[in-house]
Amino acid sequence: MADSSSSAGGTGGVSATDHGGGLWSVPVPIPGNPLGKTLVYVLESERGPVLIDAGWEHPEAWKALKEGLGGIGVGVEDVYGVVVTHMHPDHAGLAGRIRERSGAWVAMHRADADLIQKMRDDLANPSGENLGDWLARAGASPEEQAALRRNDGRPDPPARPDRLLEDGDLIDLPGRALRTIWTPGHSPGHICLHLEDRNLLFTGDHVLPEITPHVGLYPYDRPDVDPLGGYIASLQRTAELGIEDAMPAHQYSFSGIPRRAKEIIEHHEERLTEIRDLLTDEPQTLWTIATRCVWSYAWEKMQPISHHLAIGETAAHLRTLENRGHARRTGGLPLSYTR
Repeated sequence: MADSSSSAGGTGGVSATDHGGGLWSVPVPIPGNPLGKTLVYVLESERGPVLIDAGWEHPEAWKALKEGLGGIGVGVEDVYGVVVTHMHPDHAGLAGRIRERSGAWVAMHRADADLIQKMRDDLANPSGENLGDWLARAGASPEEQAALRRNDGRPDPPARPDRLLEDGDLIDLPGRALRTIWTPGHSPGHICLHLEDRNLLFTGDHVLPEITPHVGLYPYDRPDVDPLGGYIASLQRTAELGIEDAMPAHQYSFSGIPRRAKEIIEHHEERLTEIRDLLTDEPQTLWTIATRCVWSYAWEKMQPISHHLAIGETAAHLRTLENRGHARRTGGLPLSYTR
């Protein structure tokens, strides 16, 4: 994709990048997160600007979003709508505040809206499971379980959407054509958005230029769910769309969506092979299998929440291996597997 973008300075130093044709991106920080920032896209329409994603619910993020919008002559109160690619807090967190300020609608896929409702129901139930309980089912020691209970810093669920999206739906973007493409995997209701009048794809976290998005199974033994299998199928579908130019939610815009989608599939196939080769005829707990995988950091140096994410990723790969006939859950608790 030819780089024809330019920057527009915000009121306090945050710059929006002009991608031409009534499209800008605003970098919104994610405090304390190595991802650094979420790219919130601003699309001009006949009814006012529509945002793709909103950013993390945090004073620093809110300030940056307002400054970036101000640099292109847009106030939060001018926003017509917010399309959330998925319900994770660095994408959906500020959607509710934007709606309160502007009266904008908030839209997301039905599957993620259902997940938000479940999260809210769980928070309202004081006797519900927490992350430490999940680790117990995975085979973690009491010390590991206690550590995660002490550090269970999950953010509050984002705002519920006003509008529910399904695959193929056109977004309410008067004068333009923005179509929903359901790409589950990173979340159950993750969507990409095809801007048909520019032949661009807003990829959210589905396809990023360098990072491999996290795909996990939560709870680790959730029945009849195969998030990694769904993600691989979504990537294959994305590669076949015939769209080259990507506007992802992190890092930078790039060309070569089919190439990058295939690279991510290859990465997961390599991980599936790695985990399959760790299986033996003797049952191993989910925790043990995860500790034997190769991670970016040594297992002993990872924080408890990182252990939780690693367990979820391992569980997702094991579920796909089960469905392919290469792994077998032995039944009972803790969760254990053989080849």
